[in-house]
Amino acid sequence: MSVDNVTAVAPASSRRPWAVRGSVLAVAAAAGVVLLAGPASAHVSVQPQGEAAQGGYATVNFKVPNERDDASTVKLEINFPADQPLTSVMPQPVPGWDVKVTKEKLDKPLESHGNKITEAVSKVTWTAEDKGVETGHFQQFPVSLGALPEDADQLVFKAIQTYDNKEVVRWIEEPKEGEEPESPAPVLALTAASGDGHGAASDDKSAKPAASGHGDDAEKASSEQAAEDSSDSTARILAVVGILIGLAGVAFGVLSGRRRTTS
Repeated sequence: MSVDNVTAVAPASSRRPWAVRGSVLAVAAAAGVVLLAGPASAHVSVQPQGEAAQGGYATVNFKVPNERDDASTVKLEINFPADQPLTSVMPQPVPGWDVKVTKEKLDKPLESHGNKITEAVSKVTWTAEDKGVETGHFQQFPVSLGALPEDADQLVFKAIQTYDNKEVVRWIEEPKEGEEPESPAPVLALTAASGDGHGAASDDKSAKPAASGHGDDAEKASSEQAAEDSSDSTARILAVVGILIGLAGVAFGVLSGRRRTTS
């Protein structure tokens, strides 16, 4: 075999160096994303139990993860928005934690259920009575609050987390469209009022008015409801009868076909 007919095989280290470099860069970029996403995913957050509807009341959980390997969280301070004061804030007792509610005078008094409100809660502080939130754990702090604003889509709470080594982390940066803050504040998303008595009236125009309980009106409403219920029952019965008749017809057809086959 001549030397000219032999195909030279390049060593693996010299093949497509751009591909190797591209793979290394891709892995490095992915690692960078993970490292950058780590702190943001472990910030203090707030989530409602159910819904937090505009104009209504809700119970929310402030969730505090411990992101330190050598320290425990021993204090949490939640600051309430001064421009959207809440007239009712009631923290639920958490075993092992002391809670303090701080109020401040309002520049402009509020009206709530016919009462004049001159002060509102400015912050709630939880302080650990023992070890606090240790490494690898999280703690939830439930709070009942309201009335939620009717003209806002969200509430921003600034949180301050303190560790037993005296380190203080301030989760106070408000969210900005298109970017994630380095130390984001807890944000409570508000839903549209559901018409449960705390928000706007229901938009369901098909809802039937309740009987007022006054004389002829109540009797008329009761009669109409009874007639409607009777009509619904009759419709159901007729539907069942129709199904049974259909099944009987199918069975008759099958039996007739068998008779013709055997005859």
